[in-house]
Amino acid sequence: MVKQLLRLMTELSSHRWLSRLMGAFSHSRLSRFLIPAFIRSYHIPAAEAAKNPGEYRTLNEFFSRQLRPGMRPIAAGDNVLVSPVDATITAMGDISCGTIMNVKGQDYKLEELLNHSPHLELYKKGFFFVLYLSPTDYHRIHAPITGQKVESEHIRGRAYPVNDFGMRQMTSVLSRNERLITYIAGDCGQAAVVKVGAMNVSSIRYTDDNATEWQAGGDLAYFEFGSTVVLLTESGTFTPRPGLGTDTKVKMGEWLGTLHRPL
Repeated sequence: MVKQLLRLMTELSSHRWLSRLMGAFSHSRLSRFLIPAFIRSYHIPAAEAAKNPGEYRTLNEFFSRQLRPGMRPIAAGDNVLVSPVDATITAMGDISCGTIMNVKGQDYKLEELLNHSPHLELYKKGFFFVLYLSPTDYHRIHAPITGQKVESEHIRGRAYPVNDFGMRQMTSVLSRNERLITYIAGDCGQAAVVKVGAMNVSSIRYTDDNATEWQAGGDLAYFEFGSTVVLLTESGTFTPRPGLGTDTKVKMGEWLGTLHRPL
């Protein structure tokens, strides 16, 4: 009964009008007074930020902050796949015939996650990471590979929570929420960066709308309040780093594995 009530409340609170209301407040000058409490509550390492907390004009501006140079070294080497975000790996593994298996007890069809894009054919036997960003984490998203933009697609959707409750109790959250998908082509095939919006403020923005190519670790986009990134690699192109697994914490720029040309 309690779970059913929580599920109903989540359904009701996932509508875009509430997201817009929360978004308006987080962009207001009044919201800046919450920044110190936000830092304390979530133990945010504010010293890593490019500016002092008092210099941010709004809570959203602080939340989508950039970091001081050198805070996130980018893994060196040829054909590396690096983490696009600071996050916890909540699921990872081989994609089985177009299905991402067992993400918090649910399976996801690529055709739904990628909104029936023709690109999905490239990923049907690829590899996936589901990367959850908590409020504590740095919320900018960076390029996982060096390459050129093939296509970008913005999918309007709901704003369900992507925390443990939302992912386990709601149906197909990753495929129903707002998504901004970037397809990047590198020397070893494509990678898809699926940025999934979350409850309350479901807004995802490119750092530069006109950018057409990135170096690995380049500033790609940012969340206006947190969420999840699903990272996909093309079929037959990726070998994960030994030791990675569910619940592993990773930092942006950290080596996730090695890419090679499609088999």
